[in-house]
Amino acid sequence: MRKIIGSLLLAGFIFLAGSCKGSFEKIRTSGDAELILNKAFEYYENEQYQRAQTLFDLVLNTLKGSDKAEKAYFCYAYTHYHLKQYLLGAYYFKNFSNTFLNSEFREEAAFMSAYSNYQLSPTYRLDQGNTIAAIEEFQLFVNLFPESKRVDECNKLIDILRRKLEEKAYSEGELYFNLRQYQSAVISFDNLLRDYPESPDAERVRYLVAKANFLLSENSIVEKKEERYTETIKRCDDFLEKYSTGKYAKELKQVRKDSEEALKAIKKRLKTT
Repeated sequence: MRKIIGSLLLAGFIFLAGSCKGSFEKIRTSGDAELILNKAFEYYENEQYQRAQTLFDLVLNTLKGSDKAEKAYFCYAYTHYHLKQYLLGAYYFKNFSNTFLNSEFREEAAFMSAYSNYQLSPTYRLDQGNTIAAIEEFQLFVNLFPESKRVDECNKLIDILRRKLEEKAYSEGELYFNLRQYQSAVISFDNLLRDYPESPDAERVRYLVAKANFLLSENSIVEKKEERYTETIKRCDDFLEKYSTGKYAKELKQVRKDSEEALKAIKKRLKTT
């Protein structure tokens, strides 16, 4: 008996699924633009975003200048977002915001353009093009809608994205350091401190800069040693001025001392030649 009931339920489900599919296909191929648009909105409201998107695709070009174009384009952009097609979502939301300047949906579209790029922002180890695009879009939103209730949210998201860029910059500098490319490490870390002066990694970055300068000095040709040891001492002093009791202070005091002794030896050698 249970097998019979189960079979009947399965058959009913298959019938309904086939019927729904047949109904959608009839709408899609009907050629009736008004019917297709109305059904697109209906599917959208029922969160059937793939079907809604398919139908919107068929009629959007016929809506230019009509009173239904604005809502249709807005919902169409959202179908891409809901289907996690964030790149296209960002494009269509931005296009909407730039096209429908007086729309009640413009503010939301501008925010969603930025937020779609935010969703595309990958781990800091990967290319950060989408991260940068999201920051620019959020900043543009704040400039366009300074009174929006979403301004605080935008600023928080910008902070999250900027932190990811900091992590990217730090990992690049650390990679150079580990590969013993000390000059490149110094340049990379200096850029990080310039771009993110309040970075939570600032103490370790300044330590690595001083250490990289010292190791660069140690491995330099004779003609460049004096200049580079002098720079190392300056970097050590910069660190110790800011973090005199930091966990790297003891080590850098020794680095400074070693650099001074190396400089004395160089100057002594120069006097005897």
